Amino acid sequence: MHFASRRAGAVLVLLMSCFGASGQSRRNDHLVYKKKYIMGTVFEIAAYGPSAQQISTAIENAFREIVRIDDLLSNYKPESALSVLNRSAHFHAERVPPELYSVIEQAVHFSRISDGRFDITVAPLVNLWKAALAGDSTPSPAQQHEALACVGYDKLELTPPDQVTFHSPCLQLDLGAIGKGYATDRAADVLRSSGVHDAFISAGGSTILALGSPPGQTAWLVHLRDPSHRADPYIMLTNGSVSTSEQTAATLLGRDSPGHIIDPSSGRPLESQFAVSVVATTGTMSDGLSTTLLLLGPEQGKTLIKQTPDTSSVWVSATAQIQTATNGRQILFGGKL
Repeated sequence: MHFASRRAGAVLVLLMSCFGASGQSRRNDHLVYKKKYIMGTVFEIAAYGPSAQQISTAIENAFREIVRIDDLLSNYKPESALSVLNRSAHFHAERVPPELYSVIEQAVHFSRISDGRFDITVAPLVNLWKAALAGDSTPSPAQQHEALACVGYDKLELTPPDQVTFHSPCLQLDLGAIGKGYATDRAADVLRSSGVHDAFISAGGSTILALGSPPGQTAWLVHLRDPSHRADPYIMLTNGSVSTSEQTAATLLGRDSPGHIIDPSSGRPLESQFAVSVVATTGTMSDGLSTTLLLLGPEQGKTLIKQTPDTSSVWVSATAQIQTATNGRQILFGGKL
């Protein structure tokens, strides 16, 4: 669906301004904050606990886990498990690591519930428009038609527990619309197993996962993406995730440049005036759903949220058009409309 990092959709809570520059709370918990460039974006982790050394070690282990996930899911690294699959699974079953199989299976779920608007087989179209973004001419109708013929999750066969078959000579997978969410889930697992229970993980600001809460608070305050600068949507987040998707603004790329999110139903960059944020229980769910709902639009998206437990969403346009759907945690507004 998209080939560049989404613009930051949520803002990391200002920990130092909330709890003081000393890095310690009234509960004498230590705050440790670190960041690392992985998966084409900046991952940030802030965590509290009684031992600064223990937290620091846990965060470093979480970063190593994200690197491992990148080595599995990247379509930029030629030796990643995904890249190997993209070269080798045409017209025969290819065994893949169970974890990669699971991520693909979860992605196909989003394809099914969206009637194919979310589709990880969109890679041929992504590559075509990526070249246009890099400065090549706009793809011709014939080129678009050729790439579109390669796309379709119905051409992807999954055979439990670990076999994948591509029923197309040019099919390829792109897990960019779900990979960072999955990485935040795995990083959270590492933190929990290391005894860290209050932490905040940000994948470039577009996917955030919160464990527990800051000392003396009941939740983490997360301000969501607001193109209007008037609505100020926010969420009090604990043991859950929020992700934001929006089409790249044309002004960033030149007036006639394509956006970075490709609509597999048309083969062209998506046209949408909204930024959509989704709250869910896991990073994988919020990440996959935010792209899905951006592609579907508010009306179809609200129906999907009503059918998906423990989720909420908000669409905000630059002109402060706001639509919401709630089947879980409440999204609040602090602005004056």
